[in-house]
Amino acid sequence: MKNKRQKLILDIVSQQIIETQDDLVYALHEANVTVTQATISRDIKELGLIKMPGENGIQRYAAPAVEASNVRNNERLKRLLRDSVISIDFSENLVIIKTLPGEAQGVASAVDNAGFPEIIGTVGGDDTILIVVKPKNAVLDIINRLKDITRW
Repeated sequence: MKNKRQKLILDIVSQQIIETQDDLVYALHEANVTVTQATISRDIKELGLIKMPGENGIQRYAAPAVEASNVRNNERLKRLLRDSVISIDFSENLVIIKTLPGEAQGVASAVDNAGFPEIIGTVGGDDTILIVVKPKNAVLDIINRLKDITRW
């Protein structure tokens, strides 16, 4: 129920001007979904809805832009790679990144959020990250992209 409601909320804020939580409660009631203001407040927070200027300077709810999120993730990845990575190496379909002590988990998280479709997962320890790449022939491309970011 919650997932359907939150999907409906995203649809509503993309198609209607919703200025307040009460407006959103009303729009959901119109769609035969009964909710409280407290539930709406939690949904807004979980969905990361933002207030943005609308027509005539009126603030309205909107879904955060995916592009803005991607830009933040890419900037975080660049900063962490440049500041924390000591070396990058590989064997078969595995990439190993060595970092400064205590930095591996943060870098692994940034790699996970970077959206490389060839990376199927990372494991971050204290100063070492294991990246699993699929297909194997994409490993050199991943390494080159990571090294381009670090400007090695």
